[in-house]
Amino acid sequence: MNPAHILIVEDEAPQRKLLKDFLENEGHKVISAPNGTEAVKLVKNKQVEIILLDYRMPDMTGLDVLKEVHKINPEIDVVIITAFGTIDTAVTAIKEGARDYLTKPVDLDTLLLMINRLTERRVFLNENKMLRQRLEEKGVTSDRIIYKSPVMAELINLVARVAKSMISVLILGESGTGKELFARMIHTMSDRCNKPFIALNCAAIPDTLLESELFGHTKGAFTNAFQKRIGRIEQADGGTLFLDEVGELSPGVQAKFLRFLQEKEFQRLGENKTLAVDVRVISATNQEIEDAVNNGGFRKDLLYRLNVVTINIPPLRERREDISILIDHFLKKFSVENNRQVNTISSEARDFLLKYDYPGNVRELENIMERAVVITRGQAITRQDLPFGDISFDKTVTDKKKRTLKQSIDALEVEIISNALSKTANNQTKAAEKIGISERMLRYKIKKYGLK
Repeated sequence: MNPAHILIVEDEAPQRKLLKDFLENEGHKVISAPNGTEAVKLVKNKQVEIILLDYRMPDMTGLDVLKEVHKINPEIDVVIITAFGTIDTAVTAIKEGARDYLTKPVDLDTLLLMINRLTERRVFLNENKMLRQRLEEKGVTSDRIIYKSPVMAELINLVARVAKSMISVLILGESGTGKELFARMIHTMSDRCNKPFIALNCAAIPDTLLESELFGHTKGAFTNAFQKRIGRIEQADGGTLFLDEVGELSPGVQAKFLRFLQEKEFQRLGENKTLAVDVRVISATNQEIEDAVNNGGFRKDLLYRLNVVTINIPPLRERREDISILIDHFLKKFSVENNRQVNTISSEARDFLLKYDYPGNVRELENIMERAVVITRGQAITRQDLPFGDISFDKTVTDKKKRTLKQSIDALEVEIISNALSKTANNQTKAAEKIGISERMLRYKIKKYGLK
């Protein structure tokens, strides 16, 4: 457990002592204040990460304290404690930036679970912050991978943990999800960052030439081998070798590559001399690699060597929170690159892009936005600038027969929420009532799907 620095703000001394003793016994570092004025002073002078804040106090309300605290440090997590009959005050506080709320009498088990969850979240956010700083120090700006979704944050956090090691990494994901971008990030974060990053797309090279591309050859090793060639493995010495579409390796090349991974040695074609290199291998595929193993098309022992750690990048349709910020990123990027004064996108065009399923993933969205920036006649991208003609959303989403259950549920939720917001003139309270969910849950869903 990671100990948290907790401030308890409670005007009732017995309750204040009970919470303080309980959390200290759980290993946390706890200070306390009897009122809001003292609490604000402590926040200015002490390290505070989490505040347990009673809503009703004699000098300041919990909402007043919350506002003052976030002026000092907006990253402090505030949990409002309120009486059961006044939960609406806690909901108001959450709208103003509180992280969560508890009702009196405080259940200690629930309190501990909440503290542990907030602590884990803070550790996770700090790791991601450090990762971004390390990337920027190495010349990789934070806009290289654009994301907002928790699942992408977790993957980038995983990158930070594996980058310093020598272990092999297998990156899985559909075409266009950014597998090579993740591979380059791992290399950049590693101690090999000043050595070569050599990429090879195994699907783009004929089987007859792939072995030579990997291992190199000597003059006369085969027909048309007119001169000596240094292979990609040798070029990557000291650095990283990235094999994209590794599932396309032929059985013969798989056997030789497995031996290289085991021995860190290889021979050029046509030579008996054994060469030793120091190479970190990252591979990627959009195939169902386990199916290829079961069907005998890919060696199981080679897969074990390649996927010591697996990074599985979800398709864009499963992380819709990222679509809106990607739209804005590509809009700005291509406006600058093409010297166009295109600075916005119509609500109709954005709504369409938010609902589209992107079989080509981020790469497809990137191409759509570049085309739209170039062909639009005005300063705003419109629905007519998108390359889909007059087809509706229902015809652009993935064929329903091919959808997973999760994709079908997500699509249905988007449709229901959009209709409710439209019929209530975007009044979230009324829309939530119409759907039959809480307003807080509605806000979460709007954020999740990137709805406007």
